[in-house]
This record gives sequence, structure tokens and C-alpha cells, in this order.
Amino acid sequence: MEKLLAESLTPPAPGDTVEGPVIAIGSGKIYIGLTPFGTGIIYGREYLSARDVLRKVALGDTVSAKVVGTKNKEGYIELSLKEARQAMIWSDAERAIAAGTVFELPVKDANKGGLIIAWQSIQGFLPASQLKPEHYPRVEGGEKQLILDELKKFIGTNLSVSIITADPREGKLIFSERGNAKDTRESLVDRYAVGDIVEGTVTGIVDFGIFIKVEEGLEGLVHISEIDWGLVEDPHAFAKVGDAVKVKVIDIKDGKISLSMKQLSEDPWISAGKKYKKDDEVSAVIIKYNKYGALASIEEGVAGLVHVSEFESEAALRETLGLGKTYPFKITLFEPKEHRMTLSYGKK
Repeated sequence: MEKLLAESLTPPAPGDTVEGPVIAIGSGKIYIGLTPFGTGIIYGREYLSARDVLRKVALGDTVSAKVVGTKNKEGYIELSLKEARQAMIWSDAERAIAAGTVFELPVKDANKGGLIIAWQSIQGFLPASQLKPEHYPRVEGGEKQLILDELKKFIGTNLSVSIITADPREGKLIFSERGNAKDTRESLVDRYAVGDIVEGTVTGIVDFGIFIKVEEGLEGLVHISEIDWGLVEDPHAFAKVGDAVKVKVIDIKDGKISLSMKQLSEDPWISAGKKYKKDDEVSAVIIKYNKYGALASIEEGVAGLVHVSEFESEAALRETLGLGKTYPFKITLFEPKEHRMTLSYGKK
């Protein structure tokens, strides 16, 4: 009867996962009952690769294994516990994707593209682009070594991540810390409009600006050009992480929000436009050198260019006009609406 049943069913083929009871345990081998198809065996390197698990197996225990070879010369179906476990892990990964399961997993290593995450017996990858905004490496200019230095700070920590890609053929397991963060962020951004004044908390300060958390899940950037009406060379001089600040929404695009600190106060060029005009003689303090000459401020937030062409050389300009010192100038161009002014050095 058993023989007739076996003939009527399709026998397991290499790659199939089978299940059966342990019917015998030998030295370096284990036998699995695969009624009605015969007996399976785990031995040799397949036994060695799974020996830590197999040592705990007792007669009668049910074992799942993967068929790696049809009946050998002794009539046994060759099985692999390791291959079966790998297949089960990939199946678990597919189920986790479907369910949107979130795991708390350790970061094992980092490279310039992202983080290496350990899950079961598989190493996966968390691209930097899939990090939460507050974890994304904030490096001006995208300098790769600086990005890597920031990513390495996560090694040894745990992150809440979900699986977004599982490809057993390529051995590719991709994680995301964002989940549906993009949809969530865009829905949060929809609550705001350009011109809104909001309160937030400083979450990060970099060379190019200040990051502000407006609410949970939504972070915006105050670019260095929007920090203050005056010259800003170091954003750290204007805030520190944890500070509560008020900011103005100045742009919303592609689910991102741009903020301004300086636009909460009056534009000093407006009042300057009522006080100054072209050809006026003024006193101004030198606040910065650049490749075109020197910037001189006639009052807080209102500065103009003293062009290097007025001097024999750049060295001559710097020798004549010292940083932090006040000199007489004549306004040669004054366009307050465009925040544009040029000055000519000379006695009053």
C-alpha cells in the first residue's frame, strides 16, 4: 500500500523542503522518516554545518530539511538542515515585508553607503538613504570619509528597522529605518503653509545650517543664509542642540520644509533704504575678505563690497583695510531691495 501511495505522489526533488521524524541517530549522521518516499539522511558536511543544532535533536523529534540530492547509492534521500534553515529565514523575511514588521536590530559595521545589520543568521544592509532624517549623516558637500565617520558612530547600537527587500538568489536583504516615513512626512508637511511661524527644537548644527524638529517625524533646515541678516560664518554661534526656537516656514517642496530664523525680524535693508542713497559718504567696519575684495558693514545686517580693483593688489587691500576696523567710504551702488551695495574707499 505504501509503495502504491509513493508511486501516486510526486517524490521530493532537490530544492524542496521536507519534514519528518528523526528515526535513527548515528555517528555524524541522522536519519529522517519521509514516508511514503523513504528515508532522508543528513551527514557529511551537511551534518557538520548544522551539528550545533543536531546535537540537541532526539529520536521522534520532527525536523524540517531541504533536499540536496535524490537517493544516493545506499537509497537515502540527502538532506540539508542548513539549507532548510536558510530557506525558512528568507520565507520569514518575505512575511515580515508583507506584515511591515519592525525589528530592533544591532548595527555590526558601516561602509560609505550605509550600515550592516544582523538579522537571524543573515547580514543585511541599511542604506544611508533609508535612515531617519535625524540619523542621516549631515555632511556638507557629501564628503565620503566624513559620511563614513558619522555612520561608524552607530556601530554597537540598536535601530528600529523593517525589511524592504529580500532576494535569496542574490543574497540581498535590505532594511529601512524610515518605513512609511515619506508618506508620513508628506502628510505632516501638508499641515503647514509658507509664512507660518512655528516653534521647534534644534536637533543638529552643521556648517551649512541648523536642523529644527518642528514636530515628531518632521524636521526642517534653516540654511546658513537664513540664520541672520548679518554675516554668518559659524551657525554654532547662533544656537545649540536642544534649544527651543521660533522659525518661519519659507518653502515647502517634495515633502521637505525650509525654515528661516532671520525672517522673524525686520529686514535691516528696508530701514537702510530710507536712510542711505548712492553717493552718500558713510563709515563702515570691515567684516570679511573674499576673492573680490572686502565686505564692509554700514550697520548691522547691511554690508557692501569694496572691490579689490581699487587697490594695487589683494595684499594692498588687506594691508589698508584691517578686519574689525572702521573706515570712511562712499556708496557707489545702492539697491536695498536686492540687498546690493558697493563702496569706494576714501576720506569723507
